[in-house]
Amino acid sequence: MATTELSESMAQPSDTQLFYALRAGERTAMVSLYRRYASVVYGLALSILKNPQEAEDLSQEIFLSLWRGGYNPERGSLSSYLMLLTRSRALDKLRARGRKLKMIERVGQVNLGEPSGVTPLERATVDECCERVREAVASLPLKERQVLELSVFSGLSYPQIAAQTGTPLGTIKRWARKGMLQLKEDLKALIE
Repeated sequence: MATTELSESMAQPSDTQLFYALRAGERTAMVSLYRRYASVVYGLALSILKNPQEAEDLSQEIFLSLWRGGYNPERGSLSSYLMLLTRSRALDKLRARGRKLKMIERVGQVNLGEPSGVTPLERATVDECCERVREAVASLPLKERQVLELSVFSGLSYPQIAAQTGTPLGTIKRWARKGMLQLKEDLKALIE
């Protein structure tokens, strides 16, 4: 039995061979690579993000990147590429989560009112900023605006929004990203 296992392991293609097979259009190569690395990628994502749904989404993004040809075998091993990409994207998601929380806190502070030492000029500036944000949000296409409102103000995750609206998760994420990019562009003067 040990001889059979040894001969089977020797017959398994290398990561590089599987990658080139994937580039040639062999879908089974992706299945093999996924089986080989999915648990490692997911485990790393989960250890950084501490959220199973986000870790699962990130794992899918990583393998989609591999499918699209983001890996170059001449620059290093596939396992190193997958781990580095997973770590990098997970940290990006943590930073984005932090920015989102800060934005929610700022909106909450504005709605709750400022401390008593606020001058009329500061109050006018805050009011003007709030009005510009309201106008920018109102100018978004309806679907993008609804996704952002459900996410930011109702605290729903993208999978929850997808389930509630009956819209595919990828579409929800695309609308949210487009909406945030548009808001960033429209509010560039306030952010800088």
